[in-house]
Amino acid sequence: MKKYFIIVAVLTVGCTAARQTPATTASQNITANGKLFASLFQQRAAEYRALCYQAFNIAKLRLDETLTQTHTKPLAVVTDIDETVLDNSPYDVKQSLVGKDYEQKSWEEWTALAKADTVPGARSFLKYAASKGVRIFYLTNRAEAERKGTLTNLVQMDFPDAVTEQLILKGTISSKESRRQTIAEKYEIVMLMGDNLGDFSSLFDKKTAEERLQNTSLSSAEFGRKFIVLPNPVYGDWENSLYKYNYNLTPAQKDSVIRSVLKSY
Repeated sequence: MKKYFIIVAVLTVGCTAARQTPATTASQNITANGKLFASLFQQRAAEYRALCYQAFNIAKLRLDETLTQTHTKPLAVVTDIDETVLDNSPYDVKQSLVGKDYEQKSWEEWTALAKADTVPGARSFLKYAASKGVRIFYLTNRAEAERKGTLTNLVQMDFPDAVTEQLILKGTISSKESRRQTIAEKYEIVMLMGDNLGDFSSLFDKKTAEERLQNTSLSSAEFGRKFIVLPNPVYGDWENSLYKYNYNLTPAQKDSVIRSVLKSY
């Protein structure tokens, strides 16, 4: 009898596990799992932190060089926010764990919490720049509805120039070029910081993956000089360009695209 009951118990546990399997496979796709693994790198890899420090160390060297020169306008650093000064990896993790990608509604719920931590080295560099009389402009594609949460987050994290006049949100156009030009009317932009190439030049706005690669080569002299790039393996136009900027693709369709472009042997 004892053996009989032990076998039944084992079989029952096995059946229960089998019944649970479909519920746990919702997130088993390349997009969700890829973003989850990339977020792990962002949160836990010392190498990620080292890359951020490297970027801001170079930024400080370049700024110091610029400060020795003569300028006819006040100086400004224009920086992106997400994955450049604020770390949103908790949002990506939460979405990926339930098999989901970016959603505007859930994203705005996250930004309203104002809980994003800082990207390593970002606050220190921007405070240094501000101490030298350089104005900081936060140029982001966050929506106007996110202004309050964004400002609160920046202020809580002690970023300089975190005021509404220097927080420039998306409006109706995702390209940042016209907004950069507006800043340049009154200031000399000595440095642009971002994790997405559209943070630097219109050369990268809605371009194909191949064009982005070509234009990166054409702009190679600017990287580490005026353009300071932060690592972001989780999302960006590097991914969107693969999907030809079709934001309505299903996870299965995205997985198909990813498989089609990966190299193996």
